[in-house]
Amino acid sequence: MSEQVNNMLNSVIENVERVIIGKREAIELALCSFLCAGHVLIEDMPGVGKTSLVAAMAKSFDCSFRRIQFTPDILPSDITGFSMYNQKTGEFEYHQGAIMSQIILADEINRTSPKTQSSLLEVMEENQVTVDGKTYMVPRPFIVFATQNPIEYLGTYPLPEAQLDRFFMRISLGYPGAAEESRMLTRFKEDNPLKSLQPAADAAQLVQAQEMVTKIHVDEKINTYIVNIARATRESDNVTLGASPRASLCLYRASQAWALYNQRDYVIPDDVIKMAVPVMEHRLVLKQEARLKRLSSRDVVEDCLKAVRAPL
Repeated sequence: MSEQVNNMLNSVIENVERVIIGKREAIELALCSFLCAGHVLIEDMPGVGKTSLVAAMAKSFDCSFRRIQFTPDILPSDITGFSMYNQKTGEFEYHQGAIMSQIILADEINRTSPKTQSSLLEVMEENQVTVDGKTYMVPRPFIVFATQNPIEYLGTYPLPEAQLDRFFMRISLGYPGAAEESRMLTRFKEDNPLKSLQPAADAAQLVQAQEMVTKIHVDEKINTYIVNIARATRESDNVTLGASPRASLCLYRASQAWALYNQRDYVIPDDVIKMAVPVMEHRLVLKQEARLKRLSSRDVVEDCLKAVRAPL
């Protein structure tokens, strides 16, 4: 485990905490997603700091950042770009869309039409967009953060399961405690600290850390443990659609990232348990009977963790 990488990760956490107060766990989960080049769905109330979290992470890694406000009238070409005929050259030229940035904030993603939502499927999976039969790569590192309000349903289009499955994890900030909110008021008294935030690392260091994540050792028993958890969600009586094989791979990678963050070069069962809920809960589709019993996807994942025996 490189001490230099560990110092860099801690510096990023401390840097983001200058803007986001009292939400260290959410920041750590977001950092793990960065380490895995995984896309994140932030589901929370308005005004709790979703946009500020993403902007602070982008600034901390000195990455290019673009916010896309999703509305009902936004078109797929606004996202992916389009080809325009150049009369001087007699050729079609590609004009970049809003997606051509390292860190993307897809704000209120569920307010746009399913057709526009689907324009993100290719780029989130393959880091490329295809326009008029030609493929264009997005810059590296590339991570999409999408936000949605879990309460307001009027004028929204629920994300389809195929789209939800492409999000590496789902996180929530929640309301701050009284002490944290008081500290926030003091810190924001004169100006938003995000404006003066300086990078704590750079994109090259992030890519290096991402490569280190893949080298974290995962024992065969941990492999089996992850598979058994995923299978348990599929076999649950409360679930119509369980965790996909992609979810198993994401849990595997997230466990490696959490081990790296905790200065270990190997994964332990606690890493898997820590990452299971944020990685898996948004991928499950519950039966109507489960909803009537007021069970949540989180409850199902936690029940599966209790039912599956962790390796010693």
